[in-house]
Amino acid sequence: MGETDAFPASEFPSDRSYDRVVAISRSGTTTEVVQLLGRLAHEPRTVVTADAGSPVASLAETSVVLDFADEHSVVQTRFATSALALFRAQIGQDLAPVIGDGERALAEQMPDPTRFDHVVFLGHGWTVGIAEEAALKLREATRTYSEAYPAMEYRHGPISLAGERSLVWILGSPDPTVAEDAAATGATVRVASLDPMAELVLVHRAAIALAEAKGLDPDHPRHLTRSVVLP
Repeated sequence: MGETDAFPASEFPSDRSYDRVVAISRSGTTTEVVQLLGRLAHEPRTVVTADAGSPVASLAETSVVLDFADEHSVVQTRFATSALALFRAQIGQDLAPVIGDGERALAEQMPDPTRFDHVVFLGHGWTVGIAEEAALKLREATRTYSEAYPAMEYRHGPISLAGERSLVWILGSPDPTVAEDAAATGATVRVASLDPMAELVLVHRAAIALAEAKGLDPDHPRHLTRSVVLP
């Protein structure tokens, strides 16, 4: 495996050349992804999608179809987690412990999400992406102010917003004093005890509980559609 970059399709650098481009689209209809694949002239293309008959599948030489992970919810949970599991397996990681942690996450007690109106997710290395995913899902489903940062950057400004109504959820950190400093603000701190991907299960559970407490439908947030298709 060589060096790998990751970008939203709309930010793909047109001045670079890659051995292969891998595009991820649950519906396979997202305009930015379809347009990007259509512009690529020379790079081999692989798509990961939930729909084998979607436009993106026709624009790539190889398709990985996770149709079992398709979902009716606008908010992606099953597909995103399945795609991540696919990539982790492809680089040789043993997913058996992750699956075990996922099962434990279904039963584990978690902080009462209705106590908080501000949630911060912190990560380190690859878990920065998990933190961003967690914040997005909570924001979409519950309209709660949520943020995500690399753990070591949190003390460089964002911690100033923390207080008694804040939950700081640490998915990964190279320095345990980040948790101590967050707790000193009066915030509730959770330090991940499960695999970061299994922690997402807890985030999804918290999002459902908080959305229902607010009288919201966590599967159909306002202003969102299942796929962004531009005219």
